Amino acid sequence: MTTRLPVVDEHASSIRSDGSRNYVHPADVKGRFTRLRYIIFAALIAIYVLLPFVKIGGHPAVFMDIVNRRFYLFGGVFNAQDFWLMFFLLSGIGLTLVVVTAVKGRLWCGYACPHTVFLEGVFRRIERLIEGPRAQRLRRNAAGLTFDKLWRKTLKHAVYIVIALSLSHVFISYFVSLPSLVDMVQRSPAEHPTAFTWVIVMSAILWFNFAWFREQLCLIICPYGRLQSAMTDRDTMVIGYDYNRGEPRGKASDPSNGDCIDCKRCVVVCPTGIDIRNGLQMECVGCAACVDACDEIMAKIDRPQGLVRYDSLNGLEGKSKRMSRPRLLFYGGIATLWLVGAVFAFAQSSAFEANVLRHEGAPFAVVDGQVRNSVRIHLVNKTSDRQVFLVEPESETGIEYIIPQTRVELDSLGSTYLPILAMLSADEMKPGIKLRLTISMEGHDERKGSRIVEAPFVGPGS
Repeated sequence: MTTRLPVVDEHASSIRSDGSRNYVHPADVKGRFTRLRYIIFAALIAIYVLLPFVKIGGHPAVFMDIVNRRFYLFGGVFNAQDFWLMFFLLSGIGLTLVVVTAVKGRLWCGYACPHTVFLEGVFRRIERLIEGPRAQRLRRNAAGLTFDKLWRKTLKHAVYIVIALSLSHVFISYFVSLPSLVDMVQRSPAEHPTAFTWVIVMSAILWFNFAWFREQLCLIICPYGRLQSAMTDRDTMVIGYDYNRGEPRGKASDPSNGDCIDCKRCVVVCPTGIDIRNGLQMECVGCAACVDACDEIMAKIDRPQGLVRYDSLNGLEGKSKRMSRPRLLFYGGIATLWLVGAVFAFAQSSAFEANVLRHEGAPFAVVDGQVRNSVRIHLVNKTSDRQVFLVEPESETGIEYIIPQTRVELDSLGSTYLPILAMLSADEMKPGIKLRLTISMEGHDERKGSRIVEAPFVGPGS
C-alpha cells in the first residue's frame, strides 16, 4: 500500500505524486487582503524605482558608491570607516523580522518580501493579462504547439526580459549613481564591462526566477519557512482553517455537514499550491489569498466569513490567546539591548574625522635643545556639504606648534593631511605630555562641531 502526502494528491500542488514538479497556476482572487497587498506592492515598487531619483542633501536618498567608498543613506553620509555600523542596520532588520514573525507570523513573506512583491505584483499579473485566467492557461499548456500558444508565450517572455533588464538597471543605479548609469547605457559595454556583466547576470537570474523557478525559491532555497517553527508558537497569528466549524466537509444542502463545502477554492488560489485545511505548513507564505477566496464562497452560500482566517492556533481551536508570553519578553529584552547599542554606536559617528598620524622614521628629533615631533592630522569631512575646518593648538603644556594651514576647506567626504610640527624645550620634557589640537567646523555649534585630537609627545626619557 502506497502512502501519499495530502498536499501531493491536490491537483494544484507544486509537487506531483511521483515527486516531480507541477507548475503552479494560481487562480485569480479578489478581496480585502488582495487589495491591501496590491497597494503595498505598488508602494514598495515605487520606492524601489524612485529612490535613485530622490535627493536629500544634494545626494541620492540611497547611494552606495563602492568605488569611492562613499555611502549616502537618507541624508546621512558615511565612509568606509563607518562600515561597522552596518552590523546594527542588518541585525536590526533581522531582529525586527524575528519579532514580527513571533507576533504576526509570516507577514513579511506575504506582503513585503521582494520575491513576493515582484512575482505577485508584476510578473503573474502580466501572465494573466497575456495568457488569460487559470483555466485557459492550463488548457493551453496541455495542448500541442499552436500559433496562439506560441505568440502568447513569446510576448510574455519578451515582456519579462524587458522588466528584468529594467529592474537590474535600477539596482545598479544604487551603486553607480543615476547620471553615471544613463551615460553607461549610451556607451559601448566594453567601456564598463563590470557594470554590464552585473546587469546581464542579474537580468538572467531575475528572468529565470520569475518566469520558471517562482515558488520553488520559497520552498527550496529560502530558509525562512523552515525557521518559522522556531520563531512561532501557538499564540502567533497565522493563517489557518477552523477545523471545528468546517468539518465534516460536504454539500451545503446537507445540515449534518460543516461549513466547508470542499470546493477547493482555497487550494487553487494558493501561490505555493498547498491546502491550508491540512494545518500550518512550511510552504504557507501568509499571503491570505485563501482567506479572500473562502470569504467569497461563504458570502455566496450565506454563511459567516472567517472559516479560513488570520488567527492563532489556540484561537482556531477556541482556546484563549496570550498577548504576553516568555518568548516576547525575551525578544523585547534583546531589542532593548540592540536599541541601546545602536543609539550609542550612531552617536559616536561624528560630522568629521580627525586623527593624528606620525611620519615614518624617527618619532622625534632634538634640535638646538628642543624636542620636535612631526605629525600629520588626517581630516575627513563626513557631512553632505562643503565645510570649513579650523585648526587651533592648545598650549597649556608649553608645547609650541607650527601649523602651515589653520583654515581648511573640504568637499563632502573630502580628506586631506595637515602637517604639524610640535616643539618643546628638552628641559621641560617629561613622561605623559601630550600634544593637543582642537579641530572645529566653522559656523557650527561648539559641542557638535568640534573635536580635540591628541597624541603622546615623545622624546628622550618619555
